[in-house]
Amino acid sequence: MMMLFVLLLSLASHASSSKEQHINSIFILAGQSNMAGRGGVVNNTITGVTTWDGVVPPECRPNPSIFRLSANLTWVEAREPLHADIDVEKTNGIGPGMPFANALFANRAANTDTIGLVPCAIGGTNLSEWERGSFLYRQMIGRARAASQKVNSNGDSIRGLLWYQGESDTTTREDAESYKARLETFFGDLRLDLQYPLLPIIQVAIASGSGPYIEIIREAQLGVELLNVRTVDAKGLTLEPDNLHLTTPSQVRLGDMLADAYSQLIPSSISNHARSKGCPCLITHFVIGLLWKILTT
Repeated sequence: MMMLFVLLLSLASHASSSKEQHINSIFILAGQSNMAGRGGVVNNTITGVTTWDGVVPPECRPNPSIFRLSANLTWVEAREPLHADIDVEKTNGIGPGMPFANALFANRAANTDTIGLVPCAIGGTNLSEWERGSFLYRQMIGRARAASQKVNSNGDSIRGLLWYQGESDTTTREDAESYKARLETFFGDLRLDLQYPLLPIIQVAIASGSGPYIEIIREAQLGVELLNVRTVDAKGLTLEPDNLHLTTPSQVRLGDMLADAYSQLIPSSISNHARSKGCPCLITHFVIGLLWKILTT
């Protein structure tokens, strides 16, 4: 009986490991707290302690075909909270990552078999903390590259970036008014460093903020017109009592919106399949990105 148990355990482990190696769609999740996920996080006003209520909607439940890259760069089964070992200074809850991945499988339009999520978001961060050369930027690039290497890929498995940030940049007019230029530079730097100048990017226009310049940030986000960048609008989604973070149902809805935006973007994207056919395509992408960088600086 013991031998049978060990054999079954070994087979299950092998099956899981084999599936990890066949992850064909990697998504980077970056930004601040609403990407990390605060859905269901409750603040005790007496003790000041925040806790997650532990409620996981069906749209956020584990799926054997969805993995996440842990803090120690290991592929593990994805489950909420996705950013528990990444945004370690805060209490994490439900974010948009799991409902996004499950929605991709549900609509089947994105042609995904196994998804790998790469959590990188850190709550309370300003866009300046994500600039090229910063700790968060280098960590994100490093995690994205590690994710790709662990599935025996040269980068062609990275399918896109999900970006939700901007609340912290609403506190000063200077940050708000320079946001659009800084954001476009960030997107361009990321694409060049990943050697994928037309990387699909789905960003979220903020629904809330820490300061008075929310509308300036939203205008900047909605005004981005870069190739293969789409914006979904979080305005109107229900917020937690803190009037800053999305509720669990709102995060589920946002995940669906992100999946819809990504699925619509695919036909106009330079496919990863084409990228993997050889160097000429990669060189073309790099030249396009380099020219774009020169023209916009």
